[in-house]
Amino acid sequence: MQHALASAALDALIRSNYLFVPFDDAQFAQIRAGMRVLRLDENQRLFDAGQPAERFFLVASGKIKLYRVSLDGNEKVVEIAGPGQTFAEAVMFMQRHDYPVSTSALEPSEVCSFDSRVFLDLLRGSTRLCFSLLGDLSMRLHARLNEIEHLTLQNASFRVVHYLDEQIAQTPDGRHVIDLSTPKNVIASRVSIKPETFSRILRALADEGIIRIDGKHIEVLDPARLRHYGT
Repeated sequence: MQHALASAALDALIRSNYLFVPFDDAQFAQIRAGMRVLRLDENQRLFDAGQPAERFFLVASGKIKLYRVSLDGNEKVVEIAGPGQTFAEAVMFMQRHDYPVSTSALEPSEVCSFDSRVFLDLLRGSTRLCFSLLGDLSMRLHARLNEIEHLTLQNASFRVVHYLDEQIAQTPDGRHVIDLSTPKNVIASRVSIKPETFSRILRALADEGIIRIDGKHIEVLDPARLRHYGT
């Protein structure tokens, strides 16, 4: 099977993730030996909530939606993982080893699957690795707490602006752009608003000259005004 990334590029992507940065070459080789690369079609599910969690994952290409379904059938998007991001790693450190969320591909995607037992065995053998990972996990927890504050205490406009600000990429010619290929209903669920509210806020930003919308692409004309919008 032809993979989206060559082996060297894939290794570089994996090693740039916080989980793998502390490992030396020999340790990384042990993790890499048990890795599988999985190709998913759009809307294909990787695992469902409640399944035994024996592996964790890193997105090599595409986007993976992590979500939960309420008792009344409503879907709540918990996270959208893109290239270089990991998911399901926290389950390794829980007493219950089953996935707390379900996952599906938002577009054709490739994910790297890692054996949790190999990773944990390496941690058990190195205090240095444990402390390094603990520091990174603490920073990620702090970021999650800030995100919970944004979702529960801030208004809808602030939440949309915060999401857009996180997606901004700068082009070689200095423009600030956002790829809006993720379906709007998925983004709306991610920031805990209705899809029509998300669309309304985008139109308001465009009307005020802060952004320019061109299909699934947004150009941020005034990044400073965007960051202060809705505050």
